[in-house]
Amino acid sequence: METYSTFVGLDVHKDSIQVAMLAAGRAEPVEWSMRNDAKAAGRLVRKLRKQGTGEIVCCYEAGPCGYGFQREMSVLAMKCLVVAPSLIPIKPGQRIKTDRRDARKLAGYLRAGELTEVAPPTPEQEALRDLCRARTDAKQDLMRCRHRLSKMLLRRNLRYQVGKKNWTQAHRQWLRNLTFEYPSAQAVFDDYLRAVEQIEERIKGLDEKLEAASQCEPYREAVGRLRCFRGIDTVTAVTIVAELHGFERFESPRKLMAYLGLVPSEHSSGTKRQQGAITKAGNTHVRRMLAEAAWHYRHKPNEGVKLRMRRKGQPGWVISVADKAQARLHRRYWRMLARGKAPNVATIAVARELVGFIWDVLRLQAPGTTHSA
Repeated sequence: METYSTFVGLDVHKDSIQVAMLAAGRAEPVEWSMRNDAKAAGRLVRKLRKQGTGEIVCCYEAGPCGYGFQREMSVLAMKCLVVAPSLIPIKPGQRIKTDRRDARKLAGYLRAGELTEVAPPTPEQEALRDLCRARTDAKQDLMRCRHRLSKMLLRRNLRYQVGKKNWTQAHRQWLRNLTFEYPSAQAVFDDYLRAVEQIEERIKGLDEKLEAASQCEPYREAVGRLRCFRGIDTVTAVTIVAELHGFERFESPRKLMAYLGLVPSEHSSGTKRQQGAITKAGNTHVRRMLAEAAWHYRHKPNEGVKLRMRRKGQPGWVISVADKAQARLHRRYWRMLARGKAPNVATIAVARELVGFIWDVLRLQAPGTTHSA
């Protein structure tokens, strides 16, 4: 931040923006509030250039307002950062929180270089990310609708006992054959079952759109490489690529692991070092997908029919890395279980190491890099 002379903290809300401007040589910021509308960015830039000195940089917290305001400021040639809220320093004794204090705090921390910038996606990358998250939302809706239906049947002591699993073809046929004595109960059952079928159709349509997006540039190559790994198919691969936009910013696997919150938390003092559960910082969507993929590595290394089909046409060195990951992570999982670790703990450890292999095959996406092999 040495090249900038004026630092501006913005507390951006749906209807208002609180501004705190720290100019060079001033201890106290100049403050004002303004309406957040279609012309807010233009009015703010004109006022900052009139009252500020030298180079100006602004910042606001990532939140529900997204990156729209940052893009408007960039079009007007004004440097504007979106910062990570979870990494903003907090004073333990501070018990008062207002928009004005938040803006002043952002301006002060920005000048001190204590804020962490969030890499903003392009509109195209954000659209693909929203598509992935829409599918996640649909899956959650499906689980809720299935639970409502199953609990209704349980209240009436109707249990599926023909097979071991629900939502198979046999279970669906059993549901369709159910009838109820009272019209009201039949109407509720029909409504719950129809809701489940509608959401399943939604998910099917979203999967088709994700499949089409995975075949387009610039995602096709990265998605194809990720699908060489066991436990990673199109949905998981597209989610990783969409959420980790700008992959070249991760200089090492450890930085990517830390970004995904898969590294242990630590509380050390003096000669004592104490590590705890993972930090769970950063991107929760990718972390969840990786944890789901990691469960596959408890099985013996094998190249099944579906995995073999996914690997067709992919570079040999990528397949070699994926095979190496499969053998190593399988050993890792069972060794941890043999030491008495819980399966969930072993799975997260496998997910953390899987990140290293993913970084290895995706780093070629960064311009100017070459593979060591």
